[in-house]
Amino acid sequence: MRTWKVGELAKQTGLTVRTLHHYDQIGLLSPSHRTAAGHRLYAEDDVGRLQQIVSLRSLGFALDDIRAVLRDGMAPLEVVRMHAARLREQIQAQQRLADRLDRVAAGLHAAIRVSPDELIHAIEETTRMEQYYTPEQMQQLNQRREILGDDRIREVEGEWPRLMDEVRTEMRAGTDPATPRVQELARRWMGLLAEFTGGDPGIERSARAVWDSESTVNGMDAAEMREMMGYIGRAKAAGPTSEPGESRS
Repeated sequence: MRTWKVGELAKQTGLTVRTLHHYDQIGLLSPSHRTAAGHRLYAEDDVGRLQQIVSLRSLGFALDDIRAVLRDGMAPLEVVRMHAARLREQIQAQQRLADRLDRVAAGLHAAIRVSPDELIHAIEETTRMEQYYTPEQMQQLNQRREILGDDRIREVEGEWPRLMDEVRTEMRAGTDPATPRVQELARRWMGLLAEFTGGDPGIERSARAVWDSESTVNGMDAAEMREMMGYIGRAKAAGPTSEPGESRS
């Protein structure tokens, strides 16, 4: 029977000894054997479980969720297939980025001038996304864009300013958030938000963090946006605001 000491397994897998110790301490991966002196010894089955853990981590699972998945008996083959699918998605995303850079290079080669404002805006957006969203969330957002398609994205980009104007008007007028008018605005607001986030609470928190931390976002006053978000929040709390696809009575 082949076994690995914790240092050997760490070196061969690229993980740290501290990580393996942590997995043991939280009951995620405990070695099957120990030496007479009490040192950890990992067996082949332990290595198989570790591979599943690493794959699930790469898929964005939290450690508590990984423990639940493994406890429920997800087949190793399914985990490997999920991991392979995620890698293919990442390769495709990198290819799309390479295609965009090729188009930029072609424009530069043809001496097509890009305005400094456009460049600054692109840098600002890239920096902000990297600051507030995890790589997994960025990938989810890219997937959402692909699902929605360019036409729907353009429609939503046009709908948001109109909706915010309507919300701003009612808020400035002091309209009670419980009124049917504001309830309808809240329903539309949450519907557009769900199209962006896909209903992912983590992405919603990251999006909120942008507005909570910045003074302006895409030229918009973040303080006013926070005020409108609070108004919509009060509307949600005041009545049953339906999510998209739900029936309303």
